[in-house]
Amino acid sequence: MANEERERWEKQLREAAAHVEEDVRRLVTYINDEVVPDIRKNGSQALRAAAEALQKLAQHMDDHKAAAGGVGTAPTSGPATPDKDAQRP
Repeated sequence: MANEERERWEKQLREAAAHVEEDVRRLVTYINDEVVPDIRKNGSQALRAAAEALQKLAQHMDDHKAAAGGVGTAPTSGPATPDKDAQRP
């Protein structure tokens, strides 16, 4: 009886694995046939839209910094290192 139960369980697992493999094949085919061509066709357009959004964000940050008078902002040029002469007694 236990052997029959084990064989039934193994059969169900094999069938489930076969279904999963088929689903994965269909998913890969869908991605290759539908998604990838759209990405290739519209990829540059998406990058341009992202660049425009980043430009607007940068402008907003600059406007906010200017409105705050630049208080609490780091310098925009050169590394932030202390002046060696300022530390001498």
